[in-house]
Amino acid sequence: MIRRMKAADAKPFKLALLDMRARLRGDVSALADEALRISSSEKGGGGSAMPIHMADIGSDAFEQEFTLSLMASEEDTLEAVERALERIRLRTYGICEECSGVISKKRLEAIPFADLCIRCAEASEGGGRPRHPR
Repeated sequence: MIRRMKAADAKPFKLALLDMRARLRGDVSALADEALRISSSEKGGGGSAMPIHMADIGSDAFEQEFTLSLMASEEDTLEAVERALERIRLRTYGICEECSGVISKKRLEAIPFADLCIRCAEASEGGGRPRHPR
């Protein structure tokens, strides 16, 4: 039998996830604006009569690539937060998606969007199977 988290116990996690979602949406938007700004400056849209140096173009390209990488990471986290909010709605929050065991509250406090218990997470990072039976 799967032990479902009580709604009262899930409420602080839901609030934390909603705050995290709002922050991440703002971060992704700001990063997208930054990437567009860098892209437009690469095209010489800076309005300066000074010639563009190749090193400046390389720096701008690196900065844009880094910004896009950060944006992708933030979007991945945002998707994980959305999935966690859906698990709260479905009353499956706090249940490991691999072994159906309980995800500890300490783990959820550290990573509110965690979908694996610590053992399954360690096993998936190491490429192995979980060390406990289903």
